[in-house]
Amino acid sequence: MEIIPAIDLIGGKCVRLSKGDFDQKIIYSDAPLEVAKSFEAAGIKRLHIVDLDGARGKTLSNVKVLETIAKNTSLIIDFGGGIKKTEDLRRVFDGGASMVSVGSVTVKDPGMFENWICEFGAEKFLPGADVLNKNIKIHGWKEDTGIDIFSFIEALMEKEISQVFCTDISKDGMLQGPATALYKEILLRFPSLKLIASGGISSFYDLVILKEAGCSGAIVGKAIYENKISLKQLENFIKN
Repeated sequence: MEIIPAIDLIGGKCVRLSKGDFDQKIIYSDAPLEVAKSFEAAGIKRLHIVDLDGARGKTLSNVKVLETIAKNTSLIIDFGGGIKKTEDLRRVFDGGASMVSVGSVTVKDPGMFENWICEFGAEKFLPGADVLNKNIKIHGWKEDTGIDIFSFIEALMEKEISQVFCTDISKDGMLQGPATALYKEILLRFPSLKLIASGGISSFYDLVILKEAGCSGAIVGKAIYENKISLKQLENFIKN
């Protein structure tokens, strides 16, 4: 199982929210490059970057941070937040991202998403399933789609999307444990899916549980920044 640390950006600074609430923001670092380098030094290969300014409805705001990290590390980066048109995609890929994480557009404009897949390839996209009570929410978790997680994933797999990250909004940033039961249910329905867990990871033991559940990856954020999981633990997990 891959460990994928998260760097969430507001105004170029590393932050974490609780349940996606911008009023519950904690700033952890104003040097995201140094944070990324510390992950790389621990043997981590991937990085999940979220432009929260963009996700809140503004245009892409943190591409410069992406460019800096991509140029100064060898991390495989997926980048998301505020990507609304093809020009945004090109900016992100040109900025050094290997993949783009998308959410709202897959629901709001599936035709455009299919065009993107045709132009760039399905492997260049990492869709995010943000769920509350098994229903998909979009636009920074503000809008309910009326689509359940299983229908969402089925539609993506029909487009030859092979990996998805799933965030249980009720658990994100709360350090109360991941939505393991939900992930097991998803993998039972879609055994070939590469499912990446996101949200609620609070301890090293959570990573062991997610690996045993069959998740192919885990996005870890607040647990690292709050020193609930050390980089040394992650380094040992990767080696083993």
